[in-house]
Amino acid sequence: MIATDSLADWLGARTDAQLVKLLQLRPDLAVPLPASMSVLAVRAQQRASVLRAADDLDTLEFAIIEALTANEDARTIGAELTPLTRTTLHAQLKDRVTKTAFTAALTRLLDRALVWQVGDDLDLTPSAAEALPWPLGATTALPDALTEPEVTAALARVSPPERALLDKLATTGPRGRTRDAAPGTDPDRPVPRLLAARLLHRIDDETVELPVTVGQILRGEPVTDPHALAPPKPALVKNAATEVNAVGAGEVGELLRDASDLIEALGALPAPALRAGGLGVRELRRLAKQTGIDEQRTGLLLELLAAAKLVEKGLPEPTPDLDSTDDFWAPTPAADSWLDAPPATRWVTLAQAWLELDRMPWMIGLRDAADKPIAALSAELRVPHAVRDRAAILGLLAEYPTGTAVTPADIGRLLAWRMPRRRRHFRLDVVTATLAEAAVVGLLGRGALDSAGRALLHGSVAGAESEMAAALPKPVDHVLVQADLTVIAPGPLVPELRAKIALVADVESAGAATVYRVSDATVRRALDAGLTAAELHALFATHSRTPVPQSLTYLIDDVARRHGQLRVGLAQSFLRSDDPALLAQVLAAPVAETLALRAIAPTVAIALAPLAEMLDQLRKAGFAPAGEDSGGAIVDLRPRGARISVRPLARRPYRPTPPNDDQLAALVTELRAGERAAGARTGRSVRTDGTRTGTAATLALLQLAARVGRPVNIGYVDAQGVATQRVVEPLRVGNGQLDAVDPVSGATRHFTLHRIASVALLD
Repeated sequence: MIATDSLADWLGARTDAQLVKLLQLRPDLAVPLPASMSVLAVRAQQRASVLRAADDLDTLEFAIIEALTANEDARTIGAELTPLTRTTLHAQLKDRVTKTAFTAALTRLLDRALVWQVGDDLDLTPSAAEALPWPLGATTALPDALTEPEVTAALARVSPPERALLDKLATTGPRGRTRDAAPGTDPDRPVPRLLAARLLHRIDDETVELPVTVGQILRGEPVTDPHALAPPKPALVKNAATEVNAVGAGEVGELLRDASDLIEALGALPAPALRAGGLGVRELRRLAKQTGIDEQRTGLLLELLAAAKLVEKGLPEPTPDLDSTDDFWAPTPAADSWLDAPPATRWVTLAQAWLELDRMPWMIGLRDAADKPIAALSAELRVPHAVRDRAAILGLLAEYPTGTAVTPADIGRLLAWRMPRRRRHFRLDVVTATLAEAAVVGLLGRGALDSAGRALLHGSVAGAESEMAAALPKPVDHVLVQADLTVIAPGPLVPELRAKIALVADVESAGAATVYRVSDATVRRALDAGLTAAELHALFATHSRTPVPQSLTYLIDDVARRHGQLRVGLAQSFLRSDDPALLAQVLAAPVAETLALRAIAPTVAIALAPLAEMLDQLRKAGFAPAGEDSGGAIVDLRPRGARISVRPLARRPYRPTPPNDDQLAALVTELRAGERAAGARTGRSVRTDGTRTGTAATLALLQLAARVGRPVNIGYVDAQGVATQRVVEPLRVGNGQLDAVDPVSGATRHFTLHRIASVALLD
C-alpha cells in the first residue's frame, strides 16, 4: 500500500474546489480543522470516517473498491501484479458497465478520498475494504444458484420445521452447525431436504450456510445482486398531474378535518400519559372511537400534532377532573391559531413536521423486544435514520416527472442498489408503510408525488403552500338545507359560515360534501352562544340555495320560545324568571334540593352550586335555562377545552447546520496556510540522533519497521498531555493508529498516530 504521505501529497495537489467538495462529502474531516495535509490524510483513513463515507456508495462504486482490494491483497502475498490504473480497472469491469458510468463512479470515489491516484496508479484507503456490504469476491464469484422467483417458489414448498430453521438462520446469522450436514444422514430430515432444495449450502460435515438471496427474501429485504453494476429499471406508472394533485388535495381535506377533531377531543378530555411518556392503548382507542378515526391513523395524527407542537405533554389548564397527578397529552395554545389558519398553511405545518420527524409512526402497535405493543408518542418509535430514509424514498420519486408512480418493491430494489450498506432500511414493509404515510399526509396521489409535495421536498415552503391552495377545492359560501333537518355543505365552507353552521348543527358525515344535522340541542347551543332566533332564520335564508323547510323554521321558533325563560347567573349562582309559576315549578322539583336552591323573591332564587353545574343539572331535569351576564345579556358559556403551555425547555432535536461553500473555502485557505507554516517550522524531518519529527517521515519509518520487524522507540503524548518514551514492535500502521507489541508484557497496544511525537529505529 502506498504510504500515507502519498495521500497527503495527492491531497495537497488537489484544487481548492476539490478540497471544498471533499469536506462537503465528509464533513467530519474538518472538525477540528486539520493543521496540515498529513493530518487530513490520517483522518481520511480512519476506520470510522471511512465507514461513514461509504454509507452512500452504490453497487458500482463498491465493485471498484473490491477490485482494488483484491489486487492489493494479491500483491501483499507476493503475486506478480502491478497497481491498477483506470484503464486496467475498466478492462476488468467493461462487460458489465459503460465507460461513462465507470468514470463517474471512480470520480465520486476520488472526490471522497476513498481512492487516490499516484501517477497512473490507483490506490485505496485501507479501511474501505471493511465497508464492503458483501463478502470479498462476491462481484466476481458466481451468484447464488437459485434466482429470486425460484427461491420464492421453493420456500412455498418447505414444511413448518424447515421454515423455522431457515428463519432462525436469517435472523441470527447465515451459518449454523449441525450433524445432519454429513453424508449419509436421513434424507427426510429438515437439513438434508433443504440442502437438496438448494435453500442451504453445505460448508463441511457440520456446517451449513444460508444463501444470500434466501436470507434477503426471508427478511423481506430487496434482493441485491453484486454482479449487476447497472441500476435496475423500475416499471413506471403514468398518471395525469391534475389527477394526482386532486387525489392529494382530497387526502389533505381528510387530514385537516381529522386533526381538528383530535384537537377538540383532547381539549375536551386530555389523555393521561404513560409513565414512560407515551399514550396508552386504552386512551388511543377512546380517541379513535370518539372521533370516528381508525386507531392506526389516530396514532399517526397524534405524532404529527405533537411534532408540530400543537399537542404537548404536561399539566393542562383547566386541570382534568381525574384522580391523577401525572402528565396529560393536551392541545397547546398554538392549536387555536393553527385551527384559524388557511387550509394550505395548516397542511404545510403538518407535512413539514412529518418530513422532519425522527420517528416511525407506522410502528405503533407492533411488538417490542419484551413482546409488548409499542405505544403512540413513546420513545420506542424514535429511529435515528428515519428522516434520511424518508427523504431517500420520496427523493427517488421526485427524480421522475410529475404523475409518475413507482411500486414499493421497485423503490426498495433501486435504493438497495444505490445504497447496499443500508439495504435493510428499505425492506418492502418499510417502503410500503412510508408511502402510505406520505399519502395520508397529502404528499402523494395515486402513488405519485403531487406538485405541492414536490415543492416542499425542494425546500420551497411558499411554493408548496401555493400549489396546495390551488389544488384544494375553493371554499363555498352556501349550503343546501333539506326537509329532514340536514344541511349539506357541497364543499369546504368559508371560515365564517363554517363556524356558524358548526354552532347550530352537528356533523353527521364528512367527506367531499359534509352533512350536518340540526336538532333541539344544536339550536339551543347556538342560542346559548348569543345568537337570536331572527339571526338563525337569516343565516339559513341567506346562505341556503334550497328553500328553508318549515320544519326547520318551527324548530328554531319552538326552542327559542322556551329558551332563556330561566336565567342563571353568578351568586354562586342565581336563577331568575319573569314567570313566577315557572320558578315555582323549578323550586318544587327534586333538582332544587340537589342545587340547594332558595327563593329570595317571586322571580329570583339563589343556589350554592357553581354556574356550570347549575346549567347542567337544570337541563337534565327537563328545563331550558340560559346564562346571562351582569347586564342581563345572554353569554356563551360553552367549555373552551383544556390547553397546555409548551414547556420552555422543550426544543426540537439538535441537528448541526452544515457549513456553506464560503465557510468551507475559508477552511481550505486556512488549511493551506497551516501546511506552509508546518513546513517552515519543521525544516528537517530527521534529527541528528535519527528520530523523525515530521508526520510523513514518522509514518514512513513506522511502516518500514512493521515490514522488517524492527523495534522502535516512540515519543508518545497521551490524552492527559503526559509525554513518555516507549519501546515497541510495530505490527500494522493504518486507520489512524499504530498497532504494536509491548516487548515486556507481550500484549498488543494501540497508539493514535497524531499523538506520536517522534520515532527512532532500534537494533
